[in-house]
Amino acid sequence: MAAKDSDILKLEDLDKLRSAPKLNKEQKKILYNQLKLIIHKTDWLTIGVMSPSLKEGLNAVRKIEEKFNYNPMKCITFPTSNGPIFLKANQNTGEIHARIEHGLGEGILISCHKYDSDLMARTIGPFPLDFFN
Repeated sequence: MAAKDSDILKLEDLDKLRSAPKLNKEQKKILYNQLKLIIHKTDWLTIGVMSPSLKEGLNAVRKIEEKFNYNPMKCITFPTSNGPIFLKANQNTGEIHARIEHGLGEGILISCHKYDSDLMARTIGPFPLDFFN
């Protein structure tokens, strides 16, 4: 039986979702507090955004940059038309690449990386597009 959005209280609850759940303020607070502990222990992030438009995807990345006081990344690859996008922002390179991608869910995926190559990256999400607002 699938968990209801209201049952989501820890980051692991997001793991099997294809699209971001609807979260209330309390859920956002709980999940954000768990996430920031992990993010502060990482060396760098990659951020994957599945959104209806490039503008919404870039806005989601900018909110994360603001929230954690990161340097703004630069969009290198733009889609050639309008439509649903998958955007990948790599904090290590400072680059954002976006492409049209149909059939995806919607949300933000965050992969936490360490420079120690023996440690596996951890991908967390999907979070709602407005999670970091």
